Amino acid sequence: EVKYKVLGVITARGGSKSIPRKNIKELCGKPLIFYTIEAAKKSGIFDRLILSTDDEEIAEVGRNYGVETPFMRPKELAGDTTPHLPVIQHAVRWLAENENYQPDFVSILQPTAPLRQAFHLQEALALLIKSGADSVVGVNEVPGHTHPLWTFKLDPENRMTLSTGEPVKNKIKRRQDLPFKAYYASGAIYIFKPRVLFDAEPSFYGDEVAGYVMEEKYGVNIDEPGDWELAEKAIRKINERV
Repeated sequence: EVKYKVLGVITARGGSKSIPRKNIKELCGKPLIFYTIEAAKKSGIFDRLILSTDDEEIAEVGRNYGVETPFMRPKELAGDTTPHLPVIQHAVRWLAENENYQPDFVSILQPTAPLRQAFHLQEALALLIKSGADSVVGVNEVPGHTHPLWTFKLDPENRMTLSTGEPVKNKIKRRQDLPFKAYYASGAIYIFKPRVLFDAEPSFYGDEVAGYVMEEKYGVNIDEPGDWELAEKAIRKINERV
């Protein structure tokens, strides 16, 4: 069996506007970041699992759970508005320059998706290898009423058309007549070939993207304080079934 070098990068900065100290706040008695670390380790797909953080306390929690912290993230990459791309570019570049480590695939592991399971990571990597795509993104199906063919645009006078520009009366009546299923990125799975990070137009996607469809029950993403209770309920439910 070919063993690929897969780098997992857990991104967890210290600041957080909506939920203070979010990444190490306790969720069902464990710091939020624990769930991502546990799923990553159980998956067995990573030959390196590192934490990119600017925060000593988060680094300490990560190390206690057996995650490497080869560097501290530079302050300028830990602001409220810092996009993910330079953070991952920095991690991949740092490992190449300082440890001569160059992975075949890179995965971004955001602690805000605590319901992501080990099997999701295994299946997403298998899809990436099998499809030959540049990247795999975890997606959830869009609930019926928010399907793009059932959404509307308003002009400055509040006149309404379908988002496609067609008149409202042309709206498809029944869900089973919608010509396609629609999906949104869950935030739980990003795995890609590292070269897409340094393309002429750098991204996490490259040209060919495969979607890994996840069940809705795993799709809680913690952005707002209210999401915390949703996640606690969902984790309890999942643990009951295991």
